[in-house]
Amino acid sequence: MTTSKVIPASESSTSELRTGRIPITKVQPVIEGGAFSAKAIPGQNMEVSATVFREGHDRLGVTAVLYGPDGEERQRTRLVERLPGTDSWTGRLTPAATGDWSFAIEGWADLYGTWQHNAEVKLDAGVDVELMLAEGAALLQVASADEHREPADRDTIAAAAAALADGALTVAERLDAGTSAAVLAAVERQPIRDLVTSSARYPIRVERPAAGRGSWYEFFPRSIGAVQDPATLEWTSGTFATASRRLDDIAAMGFDVVYLPPVHPIGRTHRKGPNNALNAAERDPGSPWAIGSPDGGHDAIHPDLGSFEDFDAFVARAEELGMEVALDLALQASPDHPWVTSHPEWFTTRVDGTIAYAENPPKKYQDIYPINFDNDPDGLSAEVLRIVRLWANHGVKIFRVDNPHTKPVWFWEWLIAEVSAFDPDVVFLAEAFTRPPMMHQLAKVGFQQSYGYFTWRNTKQELEEYFTEVSHETSGFFRPNFFVNTPDILTEYLQFGGPPAFKIRAVLAAMSSPLWGVYSGYELFEHVARPGSEEYIDNEKFEYRPRDYAAAIEEGRSLAPYLKRLNEIRRLHPALGDLQNITIHSSTDDEVLVFSKHKAVPTARGPAKDTIIVVVNLDPHSTRECTVSLDLQALQLDPQDLTAEGTYRVDDLITSDGWLWGADNYVRLDSHVEPAHILHVRRPV
Repeated sequence: MTTSKVIPASESSTSELRTGRIPITKVQPVIEGGAFSAKAIPGQNMEVSATVFREGHDRLGVTAVLYGPDGEERQRTRLVERLPGTDSWTGRLTPAATGDWSFAIEGWADLYGTWQHNAEVKLDAGVDVELMLAEGAALLQVASADEHREPADRDTIAAAAAALADGALTVAERLDAGTSAAVLAAVERQPIRDLVTSSARYPIRVERPAAGRGSWYEFFPRSIGAVQDPATLEWTSGTFATASRRLDDIAAMGFDVVYLPPVHPIGRTHRKGPNNALNAAERDPGSPWAIGSPDGGHDAIHPDLGSFEDFDAFVARAEELGMEVALDLALQASPDHPWVTSHPEWFTTRVDGTIAYAENPPKKYQDIYPINFDNDPDGLSAEVLRIVRLWANHGVKIFRVDNPHTKPVWFWEWLIAEVSAFDPDVVFLAEAFTRPPMMHQLAKVGFQQSYGYFTWRNTKQELEEYFTEVSHETSGFFRPNFFVNTPDILTEYLQFGGPPAFKIRAVLAAMSSPLWGVYSGYELFEHVARPGSEEYIDNEKFEYRPRDYAAAIEEGRSLAPYLKRLNEIRRLHPALGDLQNITIHSSTDDEVLVFSKHKAVPTARGPAKDTIIVVVNLDPHSTRECTVSLDLQALQLDPQDLTAEGTYRVDDLITSDGWLWGADNYVRLDSHVEPAHILHVRRPV
């Protein structure tokens, strides 16, 4: 009764048929029909799902099967129906290492489940009593002979088969023997299956942890150690050597990645002055994104910052502190870039003979020329690949790509594949604040991470919808990096929300996404914008911006200790390392957002559970009181987790307070004291 053959969904007696014996549809995560790989990282509980059904009323089973890079089966997990009667099945697979994996969904007739249901119904009604018991005995007898089962399970099933056939026992005793907890457990471990039908295998690219988890800190190395002469008011730039001294503090805050804007020579022609002024003074440093001068282009380092030896020392120091260096990859050029004379075909020439500068109306970037891939795609592509390989050879394994949506998507698909071929550890982050189809396609063709819309999602409804989208609708291919600010983005929420707003946004980003980041100055609550814009006044893109971080900490006006605690919590709790496990809960206040994250974690003592509940007052100006109602099923509470009264213990990981909670809980959050609860569900050890 147990089949060994698995029938592919497309296999049937008539080759033209597209439906297998058990129909399997809507398999996820499947990207463009399997043309692109779904994304995962080692140890991630990857959600898989499918719609599976069959004719009639017999019971159905559904299994997800994970195959390793060698094509061999590595994991098999039974899926569960989301809601009874929906035919929508879901579960999780956990790839263990990097490489090109795959998975398939199997649908099958559940012979034991069908018999058990029919037997319980008919025996209770006194219908076909001996026949049902005999059918159960025959079914279990065949299953007990299956040599693929564990010997103990075979013995358990054989004993149950004998009891079902034993006329000396009462009907109730025989049925109890055939449906005992031991039999159910044995059949759960290895179901009794028939008509097994498999979907196609779909690809999964499992990448190193930094592709899907990490906390980022962005800063301008030229500002660290920059000095202004009080007499002449002229600046001397910071260097990689002075910037290295900042690395200890960044590591102490628990960040994993140090992200640097472009470190290349900066053009002089049309150089921008402070606050994007059209006319720059002689000593104004200009925008690092206006790349290229007589000192070189994308393969050179700005002389003020130091040499390649200094850069290598900076990278080495970051590695000593347990961090990686990410470098900006901005495919554009200043009018002084060597490419402008050596390869004018790499740019767009207008009818008046001038090269078009960058525009994003109403913004204008007169100091930057966009590149054009259509005139010499092979030559330009080869040059970019050379540049990426050069920096990878200097220890850069993460690139934050500036405006990738302004370049052809085919180019990124080609480049990322080429880079992965020589170094699969290289990670690309797309700075693509653009339309969803473009953002999603960039992710599908290979970008491991992307900026997203988090920065502009502030209300409870906006955040709930966005968290649901990124965790359950696009998580198979799109990994959002929740930056709370950037040199270009200072939202009104931060401009006018005061210090509580900075805490609130940090909690939301760090707790909801495995990837999050801050731009330097966030910990100092920098919030003054250029009038009428969402950009910082005295923007660091155009001038030096040294900061006294140590004094801010000493005087108690730094968020650094809070950021450190958030990163500590992230490292201590595996549930926060996955994206697909967000559950939204409800509250009676439109300014209080509630979500949880849960993960089953293997340990030396067996499986453990990690559950985090986050409650955030989104109003930075006031105190909020409400009732928080939790979906206890999503918290995966076991009987041993509960008190006699049905409550469970939660510990606040920010304040160290603790409470007994239930399904409905009173919450009071004063945003000026502490705007959020980050609660860990305490379970018996």
